[in-house]
Amino acid sequence: MEKKQRTLLQGFEWYLPEDQYHWQKIAELAPLLKQIGFTSIWLPPAYKGLKGEKEVGYAPYDLYDLGEFQQQGTIATKYGTKDEYLACIHALKENDLEVLADIVFDHFMGADEKEKVLAERCKATDREAIISEQRMIEARTKFTFSGRKGKYDNYQWSWKNFSGVDYDDKQKEEGIFKFVGKKWNSPVDNENANFDYLMGCNLDMTYPETIQQLDNWGKWYQSITDIDGYRFDAVKHIKFDFFNQWLLHRRKEKEQELFIIGEYWNNDLQKLENYIDQSGALLPLFDVPLHYNFYEAAKKGNQYDLRKLLVNTLVDSRPEWAITFVENHDTQEGQSLESWVLPWFKPMAYAIILLLMKGTPVVFWGDLFGIPAKKVEKMGQTLIILLKIRQQIRSNYELTYFDDPTIVGWTHVDSLNERDFNYAVIMSNDQNGSKQMCIGTRAAHKNYIDILGNHHQIVRLNEVGIGNFYVKERSLAVYVEETVAKKLLAEVEQLDIK
Repeated sequence: MEKKQRTLLQGFEWYLPEDQYHWQKIAELAPLLKQIGFTSIWLPPAYKGLKGEKEVGYAPYDLYDLGEFQQQGTIATKYGTKDEYLACIHALKENDLEVLADIVFDHFMGADEKEKVLAERCKATDREAIISEQRMIEARTKFTFSGRKGKYDNYQWSWKNFSGVDYDDKQKEEGIFKFVGKKWNSPVDNENANFDYLMGCNLDMTYPETIQQLDNWGKWYQSITDIDGYRFDAVKHIKFDFFNQWLLHRRKEKEQELFIIGEYWNNDLQKLENYIDQSGALLPLFDVPLHYNFYEAAKKGNQYDLRKLLVNTLVDSRPEWAITFVENHDTQEGQSLESWVLPWFKPMAYAIILLLMKGTPVVFWGDLFGIPAKKVEKMGQTLIILLKIRQQIRSNYELTYFDDPTIVGWTHVDSLNERDFNYAVIMSNDQNGSKQMCIGTRAAHKNYIDILGNHHQIVRLNEVGIGNFYVKERSLAVYVEETVAKKLLAEVEQLDIK
């Protein structure tokens, strides 16, 4: 059966210029992104944040300010104005690209006023342990949004909407302060006994007004953006069943399915599976264990057993719930979860997520376009070719050959679909080598070449479509039928990736 393969682009990286031009840039790129092979794009948080025009998006201040009001020292966000944001979404949709919004429902930051609140301090490594007497603190928890003047919504947030903060303005003391009468939400991740609290003003997902206000905002936001899906930030810090009702309402309003992704940052596969089960199987998750496998494989070189690349990963255990990725904005150099995959291994990692037909892959903006602020070069033609190959795929028929510690491979085999696209992938983290693999009888007696140009051996398949495929040391080769490869390369040459 023919199947559409979803391929996402993470439409930003941490160190983008603070020029308020990003929405316009993405709109301009929309036709090219479609040509390259993307079906979907995940946009950065669009609302006003703590640092105004410098805010990447993960310290939300006013969810209703999409770059429209003079707040936090600016009208536009880092990425542009509200009108530019909506125009960007429209341009993407005009090019048949699915658009995902990035939503941060864990905390607010940048309050307008302080409030006096009775609180008690919690132990950082055990949030259920109280380590101080109750005392009156001054907390930055009053959000009046004076620059917006009640447009769209006149609700003002107070300490009652939150369960705790990380600073006492009265005594100028840092720490985790839980408000008396509040409890940390549960179930959440059990790190530090209870990992509800992350930063800022922690949203209390049991307080009725908080739940209602987030629902009101969701209805408003979806109505003006017509967004196609959501990426939810920091879900391990949010009550596991919170999104059930919220998403039910959004789907009813949209009158169609929404594509959803949850970010649960943990290398423990069991925790990811537990979240999927406890959250009602609504949210596919980023495959964090797979990312760390890539990271370790790149660091260890030939000491890493490539047969274990997919072991204990979400894409292996629950592929339909796995969002695969190589990098993101948090794994970049200098960021909180820095775990940058070394460049020599990155083509292999992308081959895994783009050309193995399990999971839903996300390509990182910094790998496609580079990271100029950190002098990181874009991956170039290799990544484009992998994307173009994925764009041709019509089925999930494949054979895997993960049978050697330093050389592994797989083939996308004959599916009896004349429109299908067959290929063989082989990679090595050590010496030159080869592997006998089968593509299928429809490929019998055809010549296959490495479309990446890393190996120049022509492989002629035998009468049943089996051939001996070659790879150079610490390298990747992707073999495609010779005439098809030349046609695809000609298409890639026409693409202008700046």
